[in-house]
This record gives sequence, C-alpha cells and structure tokens, in this order.
Amino acid sequence: MATATLPANRHTTLTRPAQERLFSLDLFRGVTIAAMIVVNNQSSESAYWPLQHAAWNGCTPTDLIFPFFLFIVGASLVFSSQARLGRGDSRRAVLFVIGLMLNGLAGLPLSTWRIPGVLQRIAIAYCAATLITLFTKTTGRVAWIVTLLLGYWVLLRWVPVPGYGLPGRDIPLLHPDANLAAHLDRKLLLGHLWEGTRDPEGILSTLPAIATALFGVLAGEWLRSSRPAMKKLQGMILWGVLGVIAGQMWSIWFPLNKKLWTSSYAVFTAGCAAISLAACYWVTDIKRHRGVWTRPFAIFGTNAIAAYVISELIGGWLGWKGYTFLHSLAWLDSPALISLLHSLVVLLLCFMPIWLLYRKRIFLKV
Repeated sequence: MATATLPANRHTTLTRPAQERLFSLDLFRGVTIAAMIVVNNQSSESAYWPLQHAAWNGCTPTDLIFPFFLFIVGASLVFSSQARLGRGDSRRAVLFVIGLMLNGLAGLPLSTWRIPGVLQRIAIAYCAATLITLFTKTTGRVAWIVTLLLGYWVLLRWVPVPGYGLPGRDIPLLHPDANLAAHLDRKLLLGHLWEGTRDPEGILSTLPAIATALFGVLAGEWLRSSRPAMKKLQGMILWGVLGVIAGQMWSIWFPLNKKLWTSSYAVFTAGCAAISLAACYWVTDIKRHRGVWTRPFAIFGTNAIAAYVISELIGGWLGWKGYTFLHSLAWLDSPALISLLHSLVVLLLCFMPIWLLYRKRIFLKV
C-alpha cells in the first residue's frame, strides 16, 4: 500500500519533532492490557461483580477496559512517526488476520467461524482514526466524532428495524435482538457471530468505537503540545469529568451499553479514560514516581498486542474446567476467588515471555 502523504499546507501536531516517550501512556496501556487478560480469563458465572460485564445496559469496571485500550490506541497514534502512520492500514490488516486466527482456535468449521473480534475492531478503528488524523485538523476530528456519535444515535433510535418496527414505540429501545445493529449483523454475518444472533464487536457498533479512538487522538495531541505540564493535567481532568457527566446525562435517552457501544457509552468511557491517563501522567511524568510497582505494567505496555495474543493462546490451552490448579483449591469454597486466582496465573504466565521480549529489546508491532 502506498504511503499516505500530508497536504503541503497542513498544520498538525504529528509533524513536530519526536519527544521523550510518554511513560504514563505505556503504564496506562500496561495496566489496561493486564486488566483485560484478568477479566478474559474469569469464569463468567462465578467471578466477582467488578470482573464481570454488564448483562446488557449499564457499565461495570470490566466494561471500561476495551474502550480504554481503543482510547490508548488513538493517543499512541499521535506519538507515531509520519512514516509509520502512513503504513498503518497495511500493518493493521495483519492484526485483523491474527484476530481471525484466534477465533479459529475454538475449532469451529469455516461456516461458523466468528468474523468480528477484539483485534479486528482495534485494526479497523486504528485504520479509520489514522486516515482521519492524517487528513484533517483538530476541528475536523471533532466533527468526525460528533458525526459518528450522533449518526449512530439516530440509526439506533429513529430508524425502524425490519420485521420489528420503530425503537421506543413498537419495540423497546436497545432490545438485545430487535435493534438495527443486530439486524445488520444477522444479514451480513449470520452464522459467524459470537452470540448467535448478535456480536459485541459487530459491524455498525464499530462506528462509535472509531469515535473512541479519535477521543484518544485528541488526548494525545493535548499531551504532545507545548503547554505546561500542569495545564495539560488540568485540561485532561476537566475534559474527563465533563465526559463522564455528559455520558451519564446522554444515557437517560440512550443507555450505556458496551455490547452495542452506544454513543453515551463512548463519551462516558472516554471521560473515564482521560481521568485515568491524567492520573498516570501526574504520578509518573510530572512527579516522576517510577519504580518496582510501575515496571511490570510498563513492560506489558510496550508489547500489549503480543501480550493479548499470548493470553488468548495460554487461556485457551489451560481452559477453565480442565485446569487442575482449580481443583486443588476447591477447599477454598469460593468460586469467585478461585476464578480470580486462575486469571492471575494466566497473567503471570503471559508476563514471562513478554518480560523476555522486553529484556531482548524486541517489541512486536503489527
């Protein structure tokens, strides 16, 4: 694929000279990927409440993890070189293929092989955010965010669902199966969906996920600017608080929903991500509090995608019911605790190869 070039009269923070690597971003990425590994290896029936996804509408701490990662993808994009951004589309095609291969580990025939997935959504959101970032200014990126979020709201709220009717009048708003996103997934991907009749990483819900990555781009631009560090911190916190409030208010009419990635959910989680990144920035980049406690997360953060892929391989190999470690802890008589301990074992096993890669200065970029 040809390398994208910037217009001659373009003004963008991406053309500034490279700055010191933002430690807080690596730390935030590492904490997020570690949390993702932990929650992905829980027993869904037995896990503690904060480690479970909301059944439908609503938001638990676990529901913050994936949007946090997309937010980080967008913020990291700003710190990438122009040359690397230009080849982002082709590189993320590899990420999409890896996601498909991980889906195939379930041993399903091609006729029922799941097509959407976490890595696939990351790849698509990254490619879209890259193109928008390369060829628009900040105002253009904001316009894209507004268009994506308002457009998605209009589609799910005021467009009749074939065979069901108008949401909010003929059918409940955001009915699990009777919504436009699920209908489109069934029309185009039936037999290849995670939940049979719908998919949490479906086609239409990828639109607001792109907006989440663009929120991260705005945060990255803010942190890469020449403003004083404390002003950056204050701006991030203010923006984050406003995002949380706006998302909660919007949820009155368009509920928070991770599986549909509703617009209110995108705004709310972006606000939470901004506050969390600001906290990391204050602790590690302003106060320079770094040490033993930050090192494992920073190591995870420098090879986050590799860590996720390894966790999927290890988690699938160990399995939930077949792992003898669980049976040896049956005396604890706490399924939730056993579930947590199992996920921490998977996390530790994932850290070992990532630590070796880090020591050899090998950073996998796809």
